[in-house]
Amino acid sequence: MFQPLGFEQNSVTTSLGRMVYYTAASQPWISDRPADLETLVFLHGFGGGSSAYEWSKVYPAFASEYRIIAPDLIGWGRSAHPERNYQIEDYLTTIGEFLTQTCNGAVTVIASSLTAAFTIRLAGDRPELFKSLIVTTPAGLSDFGEDYSRSFFAQIISTPILDRLLYSAGVATSNGIRSFLEQRQFAQPNRIYPEIVEAYLESAKQPNAEYAALAFVRGDLCFDLAAYIPKLTTPTAIIWGQKSQFTGPEIGRRFASMNPQAIKVFQQLEDVGLTPQLELPAVTIGLIRQFLPLLTR
Repeated sequence: MFQPLGFEQNSVTTSLGRMVYYTAASQPWISDRPADLETLVFLHGFGGGSSAYEWSKVYPAFASEYRIIAPDLIGWGRSAHPERNYQIEDYLTTIGEFLTQTCNGAVTVIASSLTAAFTIRLAGDRPELFKSLIVTTPAGLSDFGEDYSRSFFAQIISTPILDRLLYSAGVATSNGIRSFLEQRQFAQPNRIYPEIVEAYLESAKQPNAEYAALAFVRGDLCFDLAAYIPKLTTPTAIIWGQKSQFTGPEIGRRFASMNPQAIKVFQQLEDVGLTPQLELPAVTIGLIRQFLPLLTR
């Protein structure tokens, strides 16, 4: 799996199996660093072939100042891929277990898309785990009555046997990955370079990778995040790509207006899709640097 220079793979055991994560462990990051560095946790979103790679162009920029932890979620990347019908509670539980095992006290979590929505929901239930949140395009995909699971594509992919055929032929291939990235995640296809496709493809072809991916595409993991926004107390900043598919920035603005006490910042990025951390990593790094002191002041 693709990982940045100076980072190594470690793992912890959750109730659904081994959860792999990446952290700085060698040069050029470990020399002259204090032992008690603050932790930043980077959580990737969902989609065909998602993994911690999604944040790998961003988190090394913070490795000399913070302890970095970037996991592959259960069912993705190099983490365990149990054969199961994944449900929302699976991710709320395993993300909570992961944070408890790898972090000492409240931490800043940086998360994207549906995982960001899970993280906001978890922060409402377990605020002691979180110091602050920086999230890109957090959406439950059933927000304000706009339910993705009722879409034509979600209904098609819900057909048994056909779902796995579509995954193997239409998702877990180079062309399938590129098509997904072009249509779902990027505003500008020319920003997709071969390494991104290769990294997503390697994750998508892991044994049993289809279980988590199909649960996402069918809409099994969708929920209305608006129901949980009022409960949020963790200081939060939202970054939203203006050209995000299915989830336009007007949804994010409605979230921000529901709880301005917790949601301190809403930043829209023009001509950017669902994953600014891959499409414009330098801009994303700059925004995270801007938001960190604002949220923890």
